[in-house]
Amino acid sequence: MNRVFCSVRLPAKVVKCLLAFVVTASLPLRAEEWREAVALEGLWKFEIGDNPAYADPSFDDSDWEQIRVPHEWERQGFPGYDGYAWYRTSFRTPAEAKEYQLYLLLGQIDDVDEAYLNGRMIGYQGSFPPDYTTGYNISRHYPVPPGLLRAEGENVLAVRVYDDEIAGGIVHGDIGLFYARDQLQVALDLSGSWRLKFEDDLQFARRDYEDSSWQQVFVPGIWDGYDGRKDYDGVGWYRTRFRLPENLRKEKLILALGKIDDVEEVYLNGKLVGKTGTWFARRGEPEIHGDEYNKQRAYFISPEMLLPGEENVLAVRVYDAMLHGGIWDGPIGLVTRKQYLRWSEQRSPFGEIFQQLFKR
Repeated sequence: MNRVFCSVRLPAKVVKCLLAFVVTASLPLRAEEWREAVALEGLWKFEIGDNPAYADPSFDDSDWEQIRVPHEWERQGFPGYDGYAWYRTSFRTPAEAKEYQLYLLLGQIDDVDEAYLNGRMIGYQGSFPPDYTTGYNISRHYPVPPGLLRAEGENVLAVRVYDDEIAGGIVHGDIGLFYARDQLQVALDLSGSWRLKFEDDLQFARRDYEDSSWQQVFVPGIWDGYDGRKDYDGVGWYRTRFRLPENLRKEKLILALGKIDDVEEVYLNGKLVGKTGTWFARRGEPEIHGDEYNKQRAYFISPEMLLPGEENVLAVRVYDAMLHGGIWDGPIGLVTRKQYLRWSEQRSPFGEIFQQLFKR
């Protein structure tokens, strides 16, 4: 990964923007780390203009043009065109989706994009007019919420693109669904449908709090677009329920929460499990250093916090400072301590440190 050395202290929001650029732009696909689950290079449906209906998986695109992806649209019969356009394609859910967190890679897009899977936005880079910001040199790398994938039939992928000048479209790079070979495998998968509310109240941490009126969302996945809040910055609460399987009741367990944008507090049955960031230290908002969004979350669970024969309630309080927000990347679930140690030793030269952290 590229490193940035800076001799001045920048605001957290600026640091986060710079880190997002460096991290996202430095994600080359290396054969020894990634495996392709679905190849999406080739002919896609294409239409110039902008219509939100194009994201709908049931939209009839039979009369659209076909162009090759990746490749500039100027070289495929649309010379000199600057503006909006939409791409669409479809694929079947691969077998790897049952075992791995999948990622949609769309290479580099000139200039701005939003990616929709079966009608739900799963990622974006840059900003559309009137507050235009280019993202032309950022490699697109979007986690696929498992709950969005269809067990049967075709999944529909739609990509909204805006080009400001020169080349436009999905121009080059690896295109498809991929998974990381060294991914942490969970013993109890907690990804899928959760509840979300864009408010802040510590009562939301209570085990007996009634959350049936909250909106259902897919975790992992950015919260942008839910409740019409693409650019929402602030606090949101997630909640889900689970029962502990018999085979895990005697295990020492770790809660894996993937990556969260930006900082969070995690509660299990009303008790604080752990947190990332310094919460509400200044001016009524958490203190953010700028790189928390890209850190893998893992919290050891004290056995007395779990209710083996009952329903357990997990609540996560999240604060987002800017750009994307929420529990955006996986894996999400319970992992045995032995599983976690094996995984950390395999992927990091600091495996002994992890052993000390979780040695209980």
